[in-house]
Amino acid sequence: MAGFLGEYEATVDVKGRFLLPAGLKKQMPEGTTTLVINRGMDECLWMYLLDDWKKVEDRLREVNPYDSRENRMVRKALIAGAVYVEFDSAGRLNLSKILSDYAGLEKDIVLAGDIDKIEIWDKTKYNKLFESLTPEKLSGMASAILGSGSSTQG
Repeated sequence: MAGFLGEYEATVDVKGRFLLPAGLKKQMPEGTTTLVINRGMDECLWMYLLDDWKKVEDRLREVNPYDSRENRMVRKALIAGAVYVEFDSAGRLNLSKILSDYAGLEKDIVLAGDIDKIEIWDKTKYNKLFESLTPEKLSGMASAILGSGSSTQG
């Protein structure tokens, strides 16, 4: 299966529930009923398919908590906050208060595909990420990270 792509808007109701946009739901394997949501980086949440979460969990198992405080904090931040979520009868997912508070989610959110996961952002914070991102800055970052290999344009 290809990774998650695209940006989608949704609304969180007063009970912390939101409908997964159809464009993202179509990108999930048929029959997906349970996902994992945890703390992400940059004040957002990360949402995984169960198989992809298992890969993260396996990597975290390799992090020795006795080696350093940083190891313990990474494990704690990524595992203690993780929750299994299931679609309700109306097709909604429920965000825990702890995770909603962590990411500052109140009403308007953006769900952004990030290949092996979906990021869940407060819409205002998400928009601010791109306010200062000029084409020149993006080009420089892409070149530094992805390299300046041959073009694959058709």
